[in-house]
Amino acid sequence: MSKKIVFINGLIDLAQPRLGTKVIFKTDDFFASANRIINPLPAIFKDGLFDKNGKWMDGWESRRKRTKGHDYIILRLGKPGSIKKVDVDTSHFNGNQPAMISIEGTNSSSNKISQLKWEPLLSKKKTRANSHHFFTVNSKKNITHIKFNIFPDGGVARLRLFGSIAKSNKLKNKKINLASLLDGASVIACNNEHFGKAENILAPGKAKNMGDGWETRRRRSPGFDWLILNSIDGKEIDKIEISTHHFKGNFPSYCSLQAAYLPTIKSSKQILNSSIKWKYLLKDAKLSPNKVHVFKNNLMKKDKINFIKINIFPDGGISRFRVYGKNV
Repeated sequence: MSKKIVFINGLIDLAQPRLGTKVIFKTDDFFASANRIINPLPAIFKDGLFDKNGKWMDGWESRRKRTKGHDYIILRLGKPGSIKKVDVDTSHFNGNQPAMISIEGTNSSSNKISQLKWEPLLSKKKTRANSHHFFTVNSKKNITHIKFNIFPDGGVARLRLFGSIAKSNKLKNKKINLASLLDGASVIACNNEHFGKAENILAPGKAKNMGDGWETRRRRSPGFDWLILNSIDGKEIDKIEISTHHFKGNFPSYCSLQAAYLPTIKSSKQILNSSIKWKYLLKDAKLSPNKVHVFKNNLMKKDKINFIKINIFPDGGISRFRVYGKNV
């Protein structure tokens, strides 16, 4: 069994719809809807499936351009943030992928496309058929809108914009869920996310199904599974909620939480190594299937925190995690 640790480095996909991101303009999506490019699920291929315009493709695909110019889409990010990494995925597009792509961005309170003033985030890059293209963005600016250009036309399966949500000053000194994806909490490392992404537990609302939670593979060796999240800076932790909705025969037997306040930025590996000695926020909490468990903080009432480690014994899945405290 692989013991590989996944270091996620606190980046989340700012293009995902559950943050509120939407496609607000496209020059053309004759063959495949532009909305599909931000589908959080991996792109699929349906052999032999055609619609009224041609071959059905899981992504955004424009018609063959017969005039000057190029095609593009505009995204309004649900949560403004800084973009660090980009994945342009042309999976299943083979012979109909763009020759090149580029990305521009802006920070604007306007949704009128004519008023948006674009700045380059990623210069023109060549693209290949049926491939993931990973690029680094060298900008610290918070972005509200993205213009994704393809040259001159073609199809892209998925666009992922990995970055950090801009922290809001409106949350200061308020009791909030410190583990909210919508406010900037993120997962930085986990030991296994075989069946479901660790990030899912920070998402808003109730999980749709088991796939919308964090689930590890069946453990066949000693030990336990875990993840570490970078929470919003908090204190006066009150209530903790752990949901096992949809996990009926594969929920963990019990769990524990460890937490710490690390005032200086460290690498993911340093954070992981120090987590062994973190204080317990919750210890040996029994879990049940398909249920929201509510716990009181009796161990770290006066402590500040900005990192939390969730340990599940020995393995399994949880759908949502909430920890309520005052933002500092």
